[in-house]
Amino acid sequence: MKERSSLKNEPLKPDEIHIQYFKTPVGELVLGEYEGRLCMADWRYRKMREMIDARLGKGLNATFAEKESALLQQVKDELSEYFQGSRKTFGVPLLFVGTEFQKSVWNALTRISYGETSSYSDLAKKIENEKAVRAVANANGANAISIFVPCHRIIGSDGKLTGYAGGLEAKKKLLELEKSLFTM
Repeated sequence: MKERSSLKNEPLKPDEIHIQYFKTPVGELVLGEYEGRLCMADWRYRKMREMIDARLGKGLNATFAEKESALLQQVKDELSEYFQGSRKTFGVPLLFVGTEFQKSVWNALTRISYGETSSYSDLAKKIENEKAVRAVANANGANAISIFVPCHRIIGSDGKLTGYAGGLEAKKKLLELEKSLFTM
């Protein structure tokens, strides 16, 4: 990720995605805010890191700058509460950057409740596009707002764990935290 250096108290600019790094019990996240909405809570060392960053930068016509903000602090607080087991829903506003199809998948993911799981097939049915299972899987993999958009709650139709940007071990730990491992 290309970053611009900045002063801590420099005013926020609309052409910047403000980022912070945040270590969780299951891996390090890159948190990104654009104009008061969370556009990224993504695994720092994921395989698609450059592609996700490029999509966000191009889609928002913005560059990345490491800065503090009230929203990013709220995100960190909510994530800490989630990992402590005291938070099951999130209150930060989200900003999806992608195709309309991807946005429909990500919106459907937000409706999978804490402690529940679903499959790609079920997700395709929820967006009323039953034949788009593979496209739903691809959109799931392109999700840049992990945990807040709970793609970790998607498991295989056979009840087994499927791929996850943060790694299968992180996915397993998130599902264990939510006590929903392998239940649909």
